Amino acid sequence: MTPLTFPANSARATMDDVARLSGVSLKSVSRVINGEPHVSANLRAKVEAAIAELNYVPDAAARSLAGSRTFIIGLLLDNPSPHYTMKIQKGVYDVVRSHQYHLRIDNVDSTVPDEQFSAQLEALIRNNRCDGFVLTPPLSDNLLLLDFLEARKIRYVRIAPALDNARGPGIAIDDAAAAAAMAQHLWDLGHRRFAVMRGPASHMAAARRRDGFIAELERLGSATPIIDADGGFSFEGGIAAGETLIAQSPRPTAVFACNDDSAAGVMAACSKAGLKVPDDISVCGFDDSWIARSVWPYLTTVYQPIEEMGQAAAALLLRRDEQEGKISQLGFQLVIRDSTAPPRQTQG
Repeated sequence: MTPLTFPANSARATMDDVARLSGVSLKSVSRVINGEPHVSANLRAKVEAAIAELNYVPDAAARSLAGSRTFIIGLLLDNPSPHYTMKIQKGVYDVVRSHQYHLRIDNVDSTVPDEQFSAQLEALIRNNRCDGFVLTPPLSDNLLLLDFLEARKIRYVRIAPALDNARGPGIAIDDAAAAAAMAQHLWDLGHRRFAVMRGPASHMAAARRRDGFIAELERLGSATPIIDADGGFSFEGGIAAGETLIAQSPRPTAVFACNDDSAAGVMAACSKAGLKVPDDISVCGFDDSWIARSVWPYLTTVYQPIEEMGQAAAALLLRRDEQEGKISQLGFQLVIRDSTAPPRQTQG
């Protein structure tokens, strides 16, 4: 009998070839490829080594016909920050691709009336069936969306959820604690007149940042009113709100924006008004996005691992065992740069 040979990087390799080369059953190969739970590390290593040697590419159509899955994961977005959306997309894509799944990305407008929002969801599901969805804020807290998916028994994982955490698995950071750390930083510099620039009303993670910042200042003994402005998570919104803030008398000596885009907008408003950051006013943000190192002075901010959050959410979604009600937290880091400094005593 002529022994079976496996040409390197064969483009026509099959699951049978993978099973024979790895010395395991066809069912075991299928379990590894499909990301089934309770697969031993040894078995997974054997199969993945055979896949790499044979350059085996699973046939998505055949996999779909063999079961009820489409091998497509959906990512739903409704966020104006380009940095955030790009980082989330990359994180989710890396994991989805490594499991031989495809990624579908859709933007859903959650600000429309409920009837119109429901119509968007119906069209989304009707036109493209997915095995599950990664939900980003503010969609991760949209109860109408959660009801819609649950009624159709569609799996989902939420990023940065704030409402009804028992409903499904999620990935988050402690937004309130991160904002509190920024408040402590500004307080330690000597600031006593503060402004906070909140995000969209529907974005619960932004609300936690605002509330955490204010609560920490109150705990520290802040005696002056904290000015609250709407930055809308956008550069343009930051400019508009920033112009209002710097017109206050007395002017705040420090501004905390709930994302970097709006913080950069505040800095632009300051420059337009002839104010220097941080000499005349300190500005800080949240995310540690590319814009934090594109403006001058470089922006003091909170680093949240956006790409890693996308990876963790996708990995959790692809697991076949249930993780209902479990919210996993990742870490954050205060990043001190040039846009914050002690206030000048002559500041008006």
